[in-house]
This record gives sequence, structure tokens and C-alpha cells, in this order.
Amino acid sequence: MLRLLVGIIMCVFFSWPAIALERPDKEFKIFQFPPNMIPCIDGETGDWAIVPDEYAIGTDELKDTVKNTPNDKKDLDISVKIGWVKGMDKLYFLYEAYDDYWEFDKPGSDNDIFEVVVDGDLSGGPFINDHRTDKLEWPDAYFRFQGVHAQNYHINTPALEKSWAMVWGCQPWVAHLPWANAVYKYNCKHGESGKLVLEFWITPFDYAPYEGPERAVVSKLDENKIIGISWSILDQDGHQGGYDGFYNLSHKTNMCVNASDLVAFRLMPLGERFHKPIEANFTSTVVDMDRKLIAFKDTSYGKITSWKWEFGDGATSTEQNPVHQYQKSGQYYVVNLTVEGPEGKARMSIPWEVAIK
Repeated sequence: MLRLLVGIIMCVFFSWPAIALERPDKEFKIFQFPPNMIPCIDGETGDWAIVPDEYAIGTDELKDTVKNTPNDKKDLDISVKIGWVKGMDKLYFLYEAYDDYWEFDKPGSDNDIFEVVVDGDLSGGPFINDHRTDKLEWPDAYFRFQGVHAQNYHINTPALEKSWAMVWGCQPWVAHLPWANAVYKYNCKHGESGKLVLEFWITPFDYAPYEGPERAVVSKLDENKIIGISWSILDQDGHQGGYDGFYNLSHKTNMCVNASDLVAFRLMPLGERFHKPIEANFTSTVVDMDRKLIAFKDTSYGKITSWKWEFGDGATSTEQNPVHQYQKSGQYYVVNLTVEGPEGKARMSIPWEVAIK
């Protein structure tokens, strides 16, 4: 009995996701956009007006961990908001920045940089080979390891006659459509002060190999899931020999190469103001097609006290999440769900939700 109990405890312990992130007292939020209000990537900020101010992460959250330059909003002042849409495994960013000197007329990487790192499954650990303790040998170091489980986007702010982002890893394809897109809006010239707006989206990957997306694994984004993110701003200010400041969110320089040095971001549920008091919805999953067995999951919103399922074959159920066995092959079925609660009643009907072969 004792051995069984220990086995159960060990199983639970080792199956629990390990979260080793910086600033454990902090948990930032990612705003969920309604599906009819997905931000258009056009450099305009109007789509983000529905995002509460509490989602904005500003200069005060940053720390220069390389040169210890104090935060000075007259020199550099930034605001970042992140959004997502349920059912779409993408992260939307709005980056707004004032800089007293924009550096962007040189070729290569000599540019003001907004560097974003994402670890969609909290795999943690170094994702750049130079920072492993057990370094791989070339070419494995680059082609098999470099950035495959967390992604680093070196984003030019702005990008003038160069790509919008340099991917610090082996897979530059992650910064191109259909996996990412970016638009800038600014009216200042190189060497001038002014405000820049950068709007972009990226696709986080649990596995992003060198050879392309065929074997890639996109990170699954779900409500209340925590993912690892951090960013840094490399502020040039026109000086030779490197940047003037390395201001970063995790307060740890190695956030750019080690996913354990990121900070926690929670994918927030859709706000109440975007819901009706009660909404009916559901999903279905094939359990066993040979047995014609289908599982239904209630995904309704609101305070619900009763469920009525109509499976399209004359059978019904009042369970919240029923499993139903169909009898006839070669059929399509219309499935209906009616939910009821103290604030009313709602119904969802999905034609041909179930097809039995």
C-alpha cells in the first residue's frame, strides 16, 4: 500500500509542469480579443483601445542589466501590450516607443532593437548553444538546437531597407508569413527624436526546426495558460561601439538566450463585457469511430444549472459532458445544446457537427 501511495505521489509530482521563471512575484496579462475584434496589423492603435490600461507594460518595469543606466523617460519611454484570440495560436503585440535618438540607417544589426523572446510551453533552459553547459558541436549546435524550443526575435525599430526581425536561431522562416507579420508607423528620421508604433504578430513554437515548418509544433494557447515571455530594448543613441542601454523586462541579461530567465504571462479569458449573460456552445471529439462513440464537451458561458442535448438521432441527454453512441453509419447529424440558468436560456445548434462513417 505504501509503495502504491509513493508511486502515485511521484507520478503526480513529475507530471506537474515545472515553472522556473524570473520575477516570481510578477505575473503579466495577455488580453483576449473577441473573434470579431481581432487587431488589424496596420500600425494604427485604434484596435487596441478596448485593451484596459492594466495590460500596458511600461518603462518602469524595465531594468538595464548591462550598463546599469537609470530609466529616463526623456531618453526612452515604451509601452507594450500583448493580445491573443481563442482558437488562434498567435500572439499580437503593440509596441509604442518614444526615443530621443532613433538609430536605423546602418546596414546589418546596428539599429535600435526591440528584442522579444517567447517560450510557449515553458520548456525553459538555454536555447542558444553558446550558453549551454554541455555545448553541442557544429553543425548540431546550430541545425538541431539553436532556438528550436524558444524563439528570439531581434526586431529592428524601425526597419529601413532591412527585414523587420532577425531571428536569433536556426529558423528565419518563423519571422515570415504565414507565421508572422509586422507594420511600423513613425514620422521621424534617423538621428531624430520621435514616437514609433510597431504592431506585429508572431506564432510561438514548442519546436521550430531549421528545415522549415513541416515538422514544427506550434504552441497551443489556452485560457489561463502561463507562457514565458520577456523583452529587451537595445538603445543605440548614435554612439559607436554598441548600445547605450540594455533595458529588459526580466531584469536578467540572459533572458535573450535562456528561457528560464523569462517572466510569466497569463493568457486571460474573454472579458465579461464581451459576453452575453448566458451563451451556449460545445465541442465534440471522436472517441471510437468503429463503435460510433462521440464525446461532447460543454463550453458554454454563464451561470448554468441545466443542460439538454439533442444528438440528432432522436436521443437526448441532460449531462453536462455526455458521451453518445450512434447506431447508423454513413450519416450526418445536427447536434443541439440548450443551457439554462438564473439569468436565462440559450441554445446552440451546429449542423453536421457529427459525421459517422
